[in-house]
Amino acid sequence: MNVQIVLGFTLPLGLAITAFGSAIALGKAVAAAMDATSRQPEASGKILVNMMAGCALIEALTLYALVFGFVLMGKI
Repeated sequence: MNVQIVLGFTLPLGLAITAFGSAIALGKAVAAAMDATSRQPEASGKILVNMMAGCALIEALTLYALVFGFVLMGKI
């Protein structure tokens, strides 16, 4: 099997799995932050900052996967 054919099939699939995983992780992070804020409203500022830092790291991993996918698409 040719390398270009393998990359043509696996790159979109890998990017879709990455996007799905990122959406699940972001949903869980925001749900946990909302749950924590409802339990301790006085700590909402700290919870929000930590949630935003976590969401930024999750999004960064997703963007790294996207850039990696584009680099590999140049090999096709």
